[in-house]
Amino acid sequence: MSDAIAASASTNAALMARRATAVPRGVGQAHHVFIDRAENAEIWDVEGRRYIDFAGGIAVLNTGHRNPDVIAAVQAQLERYTHTCFQVVAYEPYVALAEKLNAMAPGDFAKKTLLLSTGAEAVENAVKIARAYTKRSAVIAFGSGYHGRTMFTLGLTGKVAPYKTGFGPFPGEIFHARFPNERAGVTVDDAIASIEALFKNDVEADRVAAIIIEPVQGEGGFNVAPPELLRRLRALCDANGILLIADEVQTGAGRTGTFFAIEHAGVAPDLVTLAKSLAGGFPLSAVVGRAEVMDAPGPGGLGGTYAGSPLGCAAALAVIETFERDKLLQRSRDVGELLTQGLRDMASRRAQIADVRGLGAMVAVELVDAQGAPDADLTRRIVAEACRRGLILLSCGTYGNVLRILVPLTASDELLREGLSIIDASFDAVA
Repeated sequence: MSDAIAASASTNAALMARRATAVPRGVGQAHHVFIDRAENAEIWDVEGRRYIDFAGGIAVLNTGHRNPDVIAAVQAQLERYTHTCFQVVAYEPYVALAEKLNAMAPGDFAKKTLLLSTGAEAVENAVKIARAYTKRSAVIAFGSGYHGRTMFTLGLTGKVAPYKTGFGPFPGEIFHARFPNERAGVTVDDAIASIEALFKNDVEADRVAAIIIEPVQGEGGFNVAPPELLRRLRALCDANGILLIADEVQTGAGRTGTFFAIEHAGVAPDLVTLAKSLAGGFPLSAVVGRAEVMDAPGPGGLGGTYAGSPLGCAAALAVIETFERDKLLQRSRDVGELLTQGLRDMASRRAQIADVRGLGAMVAVELVDAQGAPDADLTRRIVAEACRRGLILLSCGTYGNVLRILVPLTASDELLREGLSIIDASFDAVA
C-alpha cells in the first residue's frame, strides 16, 4: 500500500465509507469520528485531532479512559487467565467483587450478587429473579424510561423512536406508569395515581412481580426521580408484595455523587442493576439484591458463558479501590456543581435553555424554541458544532432536545471549563 493510500485510509471520511459498506445502518453513530487513542477525559482521532470527552462512552468511563489502576489490574489478570466460564471453573475475583457490591448496596439485609456482561442482560435477569421469587409475571416500568435493546428490555423501555420502531410485538405483561416531570406538569401524585389506575384497569396488584425505575432517567432526558416518588414506590411495593428494582446501569458506579443513585432518597430496593462504569470500560454488569430473592432461581437458572468475565471483575475491583482512594464520590459532586453553575450562567443569557438539571455529575440541558416547544433541531446543531470545535457531546430525551453530560469524574476543572466554553461558543455559532 502506498503512503498516499495508507494516509487516506486512516482519515475519518475513509473509515466512514468503509463503515457504511461493512456495518448495518441500524448501528447509529453520533459523530463521524474514529478514535486513535484516549487518555482520561481526552480523545485523539485518527487524523490527530484532540477532543474533550463529555460523553464518557455513555457513562462508562467515570474513572476516565485507560485509568492506570484499572489497566494495571487487567494486565495482571491477563497474565493468569482470561476465561473459564464461572459456572465451569470458578475464580476468586468474581466472589471478591460480589462481596464488595453486597457490602456497598443500600439496605440493612443480607445480599447476594450475580455478575453478567451487559446492562440489558442485568435487567432481564433481575426480572427473571423477581418472577421466580414472587411467582408472579407482570412488570411495571415508566414512560420515557430506558432499559436496553433486547426484546424484553425494549418492552420495558418507554420510548418508541428509534429503539422500538419496527421491532414489535414485544413481550406481554409489561405496563407503563407516568414519570414525574415538573415542566410537563406531571406530579408525584400523578405518577402514583397512574400505577393505581393500572391496578384498576390493566393488571391486579397481586399479579405484579416488580416495579422497575431509573433513579435518574438516562435516555429519557436526565429526569430525576423525586425522593418522595421512590419512598412512595417502596411503600406501595411493600403493601402489595411487589419487588422494587432500581435500574442503575447509567446512574450507578458513582455518577450522581453516591455509588448508587437511589441512596439520595434513602430507599433500599430489593434488586439493583449495574453496568457501564462498573468496570471502567470493560464489559461487566451485575444484579445485587436481597439474598432470599436472589436465591429464588434454582441451580443453572442464572449465568452465561461470558458472565462475570475475570478481566471485568479485576477491572471493577480496581474501579472501587480508585473511588475509595481518590474520593471520587466527592469529586462527582464537585464536578456536578461546577457544570451546573456554568450551564445555569449560560441559561441566564440564553432563552433557548429551558432547564438545567441532574444529580451529581449527571447533568443535562433542555433546549426549546421561541414558543417554548422542544427544539431537537437546535440540539442536533449544538452537538455537531461542539464536535467541530473539539467537544464530544450527546443528546437525549423523549423529544431529542436535551444535551447530556457524562464527562469522566477524573477530568480536571480546567478541562471542564474548556468544555463549557465550547458549548457556549457553539450556541453563539448556531443559535
